[in-house]
Amino acid sequence: MATAKRLAAPPLWPIEARLAALLPDLLVFRKPRGSEPELATAQGVLLGVHVTGFTALMDRFSLSCKLEHDMDRLARIFSYYISDIVEHVLCFGGDILNITGNVLLALWTVEQNQLSDIITLVAKCSLEIQEKFGIYHTREGQDLQLKIGLSAGRISQFIVGDEQRQYLLVIGRDVDGVQLAQRLAQANEIVLSWNCWKLCEQYMFEVEIMREDEAVKLRDMRIIDPFDFDEHFYKCLDYLPHYRTSADILRTALELDPDSALEQTLRKHIMKNLLKKIDEGQPMEYISEFRTVTIVLVSLEFHKTAWMLHLCHLIQEAALYISTVIEKGGGQLSRIFMFETGCMFLCVFGLPGDKKPDECAHALESSFNIFSFCWENLAETKLVSISITNGPVFCGMVGAVSRHEYTVIGPKVSLVARMITAYPGLVSCDEVTYLRSMLPAYNFKKLPEKMMKNISNPGKIYEYVGHRRCIMFGKRHLATERNKNHSLLDREKELEAFRMAQQECLHQKKGQAVLYEGGKGCGKSQLLAEINFLAQKEGHRVLPLKLKKADSKQCFYAIQTLMAIFFEIDTCPAHYRQERLHKQLCGIVEEPLHCLFNDLFFVKFPLSFKVSHMDDLARQQKIKTCFFEVLQKAVRETPLIFLIDEAQYMDAASWEFLGTLLSAVPVIVVMTLTPTSTLCGQAQHFLQTPPAVLVPISKLAATSLLRMACWELGVVSIPQELQIYLLRRCFGNPLYCEVLCQDLLSKNILCFHDLQKEEVENSKWETLSANAVKSTMYSISPASSEGQELYVCTVKDDVNLDTVLLPPLLKEIAVNQLDQLSPEEQSLVKCAAVIGHSFHIDLLQHLLPGWSKTKLLEVLKDLVDVHVLRWCSKGQALPAEPMLVPSSVETEHTKEETKSDADSPLKLQEELSLPQTEVLEFGVPLLREGAWELWPKAQQTALHLECACFLRDLACRCGSCQGGDFVPFHRFAICSTKSSSGTSRFCSYKDTGSILTQVITDRLQLPSPQDTFQFQTESSRSQEAFTREYCRTEEEFLDKVNRKLAQTNPKKGMLTTKPCHCREVLKRVLSPLTQHCLVIGETTCAFYYLLESAAASLDLSDNYMAFFYLRKASSLLGQPSAFSFFKKHKMKICQFEEATFCRLQSEVCFNMGQITLAKKLARRALRLLKRSFPWTWLGVIFQTFLEKCWYSCSLSQPRNNPSEKKKKLAVLQQQLHCLSLLRQLYSLEATASSRRFACLATLMQKNSVKEFPGEAQAVSTYVALSQFSQNVGDKDEWLHREQLAIQKSSLCWFSREGLLATAQLMQALAYTKLCLGHLDFSIKLGFQAHEICRHLKKPALENLVLSVLFRSAFLKKKFDLCVHVLESQWALISQSHDVLGQACFYSACLDLLLYGKGWLCRPFGECLHFIQHYEHSCILNSQSNVMLGVHSSLAMWFAQDSQWNQFEYHFSKARQLVKGTDASLFGSHGFVRFLECHVLVLQKMPEDVFLQTLAETRRQTLTYFKEFFSRCVTCPVYHQWVSELKAFVMRNGKMSLTNIIRPFDTCLTRIWIEGEFLEENNSFEQNLEIQRFVREAGVNKKDKEEIQECIC
Repeated sequence: MATAKRLAAPPLWPIEARLAALLPDLLVFRKPRGSEPELATAQGVLLGVHVTGFTALMDRFSLSCKLEHDMDRLARIFSYYISDIVEHVLCFGGDILNITGNVLLALWTVEQNQLSDIITLVAKCSLEIQEKFGIYHTREGQDLQLKIGLSAGRISQFIVGDEQRQYLLVIGRDVDGVQLAQRLAQANEIVLSWNCWKLCEQYMFEVEIMREDEAVKLRDMRIIDPFDFDEHFYKCLDYLPHYRTSADILRTALELDPDSALEQTLRKHIMKNLLKKIDEGQPMEYISEFRTVTIVLVSLEFHKTAWMLHLCHLIQEAALYISTVIEKGGGQLSRIFMFETGCMFLCVFGLPGDKKPDECAHALESSFNIFSFCWENLAETKLVSISITNGPVFCGMVGAVSRHEYTVIGPKVSLVARMITAYPGLVSCDEVTYLRSMLPAYNFKKLPEKMMKNISNPGKIYEYVGHRRCIMFGKRHLATERNKNHSLLDREKELEAFRMAQQECLHQKKGQAVLYEGGKGCGKSQLLAEINFLAQKEGHRVLPLKLKKADSKQCFYAIQTLMAIFFEIDTCPAHYRQERLHKQLCGIVEEPLHCLFNDLFFVKFPLSFKVSHMDDLARQQKIKTCFFEVLQKAVRETPLIFLIDEAQYMDAASWEFLGTLLSAVPVIVVMTLTPTSTLCGQAQHFLQTPPAVLVPISKLAATSLLRMACWELGVVSIPQELQIYLLRRCFGNPLYCEVLCQDLLSKNILCFHDLQKEEVENSKWETLSANAVKSTMYSISPASSEGQELYVCTVKDDVNLDTVLLPPLLKEIAVNQLDQLSPEEQSLVKCAAVIGHSFHIDLLQHLLPGWSKTKLLEVLKDLVDVHVLRWCSKGQALPAEPMLVPSSVETEHTKEETKSDADSPLKLQEELSLPQTEVLEFGVPLLREGAWELWPKAQQTALHLECACFLRDLACRCGSCQGGDFVPFHRFAICSTKSSSGTSRFCSYKDTGSILTQVITDRLQLPSPQDTFQFQTESSRSQEAFTREYCRTEEEFLDKVNRKLAQTNPKKGMLTTKPCHCREVLKRVLSPLTQHCLVIGETTCAFYYLLESAAASLDLSDNYMAFFYLRKASSLLGQPSAFSFFKKHKMKICQFEEATFCRLQSEVCFNMGQITLAKKLARRALRLLKRSFPWTWLGVIFQTFLEKCWYSCSLSQPRNNPSEKKKKLAVLQQQLHCLSLLRQLYSLEATASSRRFACLATLMQKNSVKEFPGEAQAVSTYVALSQFSQNVGDKDEWLHREQLAIQKSSLCWFSREGLLATAQLMQALAYTKLCLGHLDFSIKLGFQAHEICRHLKKPALENLVLSVLFRSAFLKKKFDLCVHVLESQWALISQSHDVLGQACFYSACLDLLLYGKGWLCRPFGECLHFIQHYEHSCILNSQSNVMLGVHSSLAMWFAQDSQWNQFEYHFSKARQLVKGTDASLFGSHGFVRFLECHVLVLQKMPEDVFLQTLAETRRQTLTYFKEFFSRCVTCPVYHQWVSELKAFVMRNGKMSLTNIIRPFDTCLTRIWIEGEFLEENNSFEQNLEIQRFVREAGVNKKDKEEIQECIC
């Protein structure tokens, strides 16, 4: 078998050596003879080794559900076992003649006088084999044992075949003797034939006579002095001229000098498909495959009286005929082997390169032809038996490196041999062959069940009786029925072609033909079923027909069956058929002509005089004329449509008839056919006629395919990984989608969850799957959700969809596609399949030994030309994975680095962003998966290991991000995971021959971007000059930003950027690398890269994929124990990685709205990082005291060595992440207790950042702390921390991380200016921040910037800018399925609907549908600030339409949320909306709707006003308007509000008073004095004082 250890043939072997390794010395050193078959005789000793228990072991495997896995193990067991025996025989000088099934036959050819010595040698060899390998214990409980037979005497050899293909046969009485000895032997016994016993030195053997004149059993050898076996061994070597001469190799045949004549001779004995692979230079370990084949075993039993020479000629004649017939059908004659009274021919259909769609049918037809030929033409034939089976087998190399054979192994091989014995004299086949042949059932006859040795469940067995014509009516209607529950997807263009033909036929009275052309599974039959339904609905008469391949051989069959359907005699009993036909023909066809239809419709009208005088041609012409007359009369009454499915199987006469019919009768013919060049001439002519329209069927769009998948699975949403799984395998083919969905259901790898069940917070990570996918999946709108249970599905945690095997039907299709390629192309595709759906050509070349870059590109070009592969262009997106091209700032340092590395191997990592030249992907469905499954497990693992080792050193941030880990300093913090040789073989692997690997490994040791202290120590003078000017004020910072932007590109005034490839690194490196590690079983490395992938996904704002990677990592660790002290992971990880794992889980939970679990995980991560966070208020007080008083001690600790520094930085970075998470988590709750915890987290975060040497980290932290201070209403700390961030921003232009910190600071300043009311300044800052974010490709930050920009533009009444901002925001959030982002977006849309003066971004119905759909989402339930504004806006909208029930529902929701909001922009905005709702309640709501008195409502409203001013002190932008609203409430509705002054001249609300909306009054300016407002309002003195207090 092909394994890295056993069959790794040296790459320097010449082709003669590779051929010789496949053949015995008997052929390699054979003297040239004439072309005529010749019988040669020699003396020799035969050794036969029979492995018992192997068939029983195969039977056990055949009963297993994991057939592919068990087949691999079966082949490995046998290959390792037999290879040891082969090597042992070679060491004793034996020549391995063949390895057939579980039998090995070896020969020692010597002179007659040397036989006794060689028998002793072979007997010793046999005893040692039994001693060393006599019994092999398997884990399945079935032992493998050996039965050995020895024979000696005259051996005849005969070459069968022609000049193209030859086979070696050894025959004779002594060959029969070794077979008899094997049969007589029991397990672990050695039996000598009688002739061998007579020729040996009998005194040296201890034997037991088994049967007189038949055999003896060898027990042992007598070692008698002075006999020395070593001396005897060397003596025997003199008799063996071809014994090895060196200790490095076991056969002299492998060291022969190149000889073209010898090569041509040897090539004749090897199968063509194997020769192609050898010529192409494929390593032996690349040749073996697991594939489904059809096996044909032909057994010829001759009379015993036949002479040997005559017998050889009979075998020669049979071999030539069998080989010709089998190859014509697409198979190959694999080998011929003899038994006592005959011989067997093993033929295989479907070997690599030979796969055909109809191989079972070809095998059956070929077998029947062989059966007939052998019975009729071979004299002396006593019995001919043929058996056929179909199933998965191992096709590949078995044996040792020096001598191996290409063979097939599997349960179906054993079954085919047993069937020969059980059903002699027949052509028998198993049930799988019967079903897959698709031949008519009347060509088979079911056989009785029989017991077969070591076959527990052979299944149903059938006899194939050959192709027969049978009367078949009523079974050829359309096989596919229309789906009543779901409409046809993406077939508008195809249906339009039918409608046009329909209209033309009805109006112009001309026949029309529409031919739909498409591959298998594209939906042709579904389209016909839809047309059938539509035509019948419109009152047309439809005649449907589905053809099969066998129908093409029956002349006029299609028209015969269609007319039988037309006459309605297709389903009636035979004795009523004639009567019904007579009624149909009366009045149209003369009665004397009725007998014309006797043979056609199997009726018996009396033969008329008129018809009897017609010749055959005249009768055929008259029948067609009668059909025309009948159809013409029919179409006058009702339009007629013929539907023909699989029209490529229509016979030529029927094609010709249809062509004439369309010119004579106005009928519509709709046909489907598969693209093929084998259409008959009449069909080709028909396609060229004017009435015929050929319509290619397009593939389904991705959205339609996913919708179909939802229908098939019975769900309304599927997760993202399942989308990718289906899109990559289906490529728009509906059949593939249907089969894959059914396969997923049958394998029970999906979990289903009730969509309508209200989301609740989970206390365990393991139960989060449903919550995670509900907000991130592709979803469809159910037809009717009333009273209907709606479900979503998720993939089970322990399932890796990339390794889920294809269903047998789809694997057959994939292998058919693969075998249409050349051997070189097949080899390339198989290696590419191991890499993944997309791959880089350098990695592909790494897996193809001996391939030059030129050869690789040539083969790739050929594959691209036939659309098997396609180049990944920059603008082209992989299915379900849009390809974005981020950017980063290009400094002088990076320019120099790029220039120096332009010609270095590091170019590969940069080329990942140039997919049109270096990266390819598969362009046809199923091919990648089918090719991957062909690899044996051992070689598959070896190739995945090669891929992992190649990609390992590319698994870091891209060059524009200055490298480093996605988990900061990850490699330095773990306990030598990647360098320790004892961790795993993958981690210890080092490709020392690859310059690329060495260079990139060195690069990875460079400091990552977080080591910003390196920049301070190694910065250039220009940088120092720039950074000496510390920014002390906001104006200085903004001036420096403007100057830097201008310096970067003076012409355009914008950033000159270099593309960031981190998204490509995640997709092309990290994600495949985790798959490779999982396949090879390297769980420690897999866990490492899963953490990296999760961190990268979070960095790219893809929370669901981060959850996906963490869920895989969780499955590697195993299920946690219910008791913490029993907690034990399945794999060992260091404490830092466990802490990082918890931190990443916490961040994902936070983004999913799982607040409680996120807190728990963040605390656990901090505890693992040796930094505790208290649980109680008392702990908060104590920890706060420690942080304020004692934390400074840690800052004075002496610095450690560089390695320790990086480990400390890694821990510190994770601590900062955890503290930041805890601060945000506790900030979501407006309780005093939560605020204490949030303040403690803020203090700890501030102390921790002081230890961090990087300026960028400090800026980001102070920006976040400043935001927190604003949220809690601490104005002094807010502005102070913002100023600290400005002062720390000196070095933020010299790394990508620093640029990101600058963008965060710009966003914070825009936010601050908005809160303070400086709207124009806020808009300017927002545009600058958005420009940087857009180039950095940071969706989360960009979304936040756009939200601030919208609010500023909205308050300035720049509604056109608002719409533009919202469209940009939608482009961001629609890609990432961000529920919170969508909530903010729809909240802004509602604001625009209410106050935008007719400007519209999204209709109200869409906004309301979103809120209703995600009403119970944990994500939104945790965001009180956002949801307060949403529900308040909805309440105001419903108030406009006087829908008070809906108003009350959303108003009550807002009332519940208002207590949980803070002083943030969203919180203040929501509070303002809520107050406006209160004013509406006081002014417009009917009295009977009030649940309390008006006075109580007014007092409660004033209480809310007071709470607003006490809480939202850091958001004064809304204060003036809220003061005016309060003044109106206190006025108690006695004043008209038409003159209310609005802050910044904006129309913030439209209050409904006395049936009219407020109109904007532009006659008042912003600087009107409050006294004038009070005077016009007419309020009392007390209210006046209170209003002034609120405003001040």
